[in-house]
Amino acid sequence: MNWQATVEKTVAGLGYELVECERGSQGLLRVTIDLLPGAAGAAVTVDDCEKVTRQLQYVLEVEGCDYKRLEVSSPGLDRPLKTAAHYARFAGERVEITLKLPFQGRKKYAGLLMPGEGEGGAWALQLVAPEPMPGSKAARAAKKRVQPAAAESAPVQVLNFTLDEVREARLVPVVDFKGRRGSVETAPAVQESGGHEE
Repeated sequence: MNWQATVEKTVAGLGYELVECERGSQGLLRVTIDLLPGAAGAAVTVDDCEKVTRQLQYVLEVEGCDYKRLEVSSPGLDRPLKTAAHYARFAGERVEITLKLPFQGRKKYAGLLMPGEGEGGAWALQLVAPEPMPGSKAARAAKKRVQPAAAESAPVQVLNFTLDEVREARLVPVVDFKGRRGSVETAPAVQESGGHEE
């Protein structure tokens, strides 16, 4: 069994979802986990990361997988979307995608993720104009000009794409500095040194 299959089987066996698994420089093995959809709890905790770290250290040593450092962490507020199941789980959320090839002169788009029409993994992004930073000149100017009629008549722009056309996709973080309402807690990465070298 290769190291990726070993990590995936171990993480799934502990009741977590494997979001990402990659090798970094200088022997780093980075594993990103998340709670399964519908699981109790709002987000991955430090205890979850420690539990997975301990089990992975044992299993990777038994399997003879070579690494120097192991890092297990939560996906964070800007969680990556890697699979069709991830896209389905977060449909309706605001995401940012980077295309492999430019479309209309650009590769990066942000908007609300929606299932697309047709077969073959089609998705759509209802494009959202970037909001100005609070307190900036642009935000103050936008507050002064109230044009509800123009806003209602503005056409909605939609970008249709397939997963094969996407290089990277991530959730857009929603941060509420006025309170905990709607905020998501994230766990810091847990790093453990040591490992097995052949």
